[in-house]
Amino acid sequence: MDKQEIVRELQRVARETGKVPGWKRFQDETGIRYYDWFGKHWARWGDLVQEAGLTPNQLAQKYPDEFLIEKLVRLTIAIGKVPAKGDVQLAGRRDPDFPYASMERLGRKSEVAHKVISYCEDHPEFSDAIPLWLVFASKQIPGASFEGDTDEVGQHGYVYLVRHGSRSEYKIGRTNNPLRRDGEIAIELPEKAEPVHRIKTDDPAGIESYWHNRFKDKRKNGEWFQLNSADVAAFKRWRRIH
Repeated sequence: MDKQEIVRELQRVARETGKVPGWKRFQDETGIRYYDWFGKHWARWGDLVQEAGLTPNQLAQKYPDEFLIEKLVRLTIAIGKVPAKGDVQLAGRRDPDFPYASMERLGRKSEVAHKVISYCEDHPEFSDAIPLWLVFASKQIPGASFEGDTDEVGQHGYVYLVRHGSRSEYKIGRTNNPLRRDGEIAIELPEKAEPVHRIKTDDPAGIESYWHNRFKDKRKNGEWFQLNSADVAAFKRWRRIH
């Protein structure tokens, strides 16, 4: 492995974590093995640290949480799912500016989910990431850290969007049998009910709650909302949320 590449990786890890790592932590974070540098470029770890312009007690500047959250949100949207630890590490290897080694500072899974959802709610341009993180949050094991994949729980169902005739009134609901539910809704309405779209998910209650909350300012009554074409298009962008 190239000597300067090893130096750059050490500098990056020190910058992201706020401290100079030992060689074992460096190996875990980068995949650069002990014998990639020992006896090949340097005789001891301290020589590598010194050449990188670092000292063992030197603290690097830490990234603010908001910066880390935005990186995580952008990655979520890019891959279409909540990133697992492997996705985060892979992003760090592909992009030197992606601070994957600092993500653990955001806390446990439930804390990360809360921070991400709050951030996206304050930044509408990232709202498409919210349903994925809502499902993620519903699958957490209490006390688990943000290091592994989510756990599969729950049964599959659907969150549907139905239009009331020619009106701009839409019902957002959930069901395990969309065809039967379409028929039931049609019986309830004076005008023809037009099924618009449905999202398959293993967390129907959570995803339904998300859309109800997203359009809460447009609620007419119950599960009926006054939606425009942009709102409908946003709903129709999703086919599966797992």
